[in-house]
Amino acid sequence: MPELILASTSPYRRGLLERLQLPFTAIAPGVAEEAVAGELPPDRALRLSLAKAQAVAARHPGAVVIGSDQVACDGPRVLEKPGDAARCRAQLASVSGSSVRFHTGCALLGAHGAIRLVHLDTTTVFFRPLGKQEIERYVQREQPFDCAGGFRAEGLGIALFESIESIDPTALIGLPLIWLAGALRRAGFVLP
Repeated sequence: MPELILASTSPYRRGLLERLQLPFTAIAPGVAEEAVAGELPPDRALRLSLAKAQAVAARHPGAVVIGSDQVACDGPRVLEKPGDAARCRAQLASVSGSSVRFHTGCALLGAHGAIRLVHLDTTTVFFRPLGKQEIERYVQREQPFDCAGGFRAEGLGIALFESIESIDPTALIGLPLIWLAGALRRAGFVLP
């Protein structure tokens, strides 16, 4: 089997990929995650997923490389990773009682260009109305400053929701494992 590489330093994506129980290494892709003017959020997620996989595949041409990116949006507004408590509180207050879409792109490249599979998963999260003190308690407890949308669905952030619409709940965390498991099988990896 060729070497499997995750083109990411995200601990969330690394943890998700570990569920598939395949040996892999994680390598930083070194790709700037900037938006392109006029680019739609799903297109940005796909472009960046592919760019990350391509950057690592260029350095490891015999490997199979996974690239993934996620873009959260509240209508036309892209919700970036908040970075600090003040921005996280403001972001959560702005989505209180509304829905946010998470577009998670994933690309699988490798074997000297013989493999090229791409996928986009869209998950919609419906937030319940959130009070100022609830938001403050959540931000203090979880400090989700490095997460798109300002919460961790795999942690306490799940308590902020009314519901989730998704075909793959792992996509919300950052890596659509249902699709990826199938793509890896198509690439020759043995999974249950």
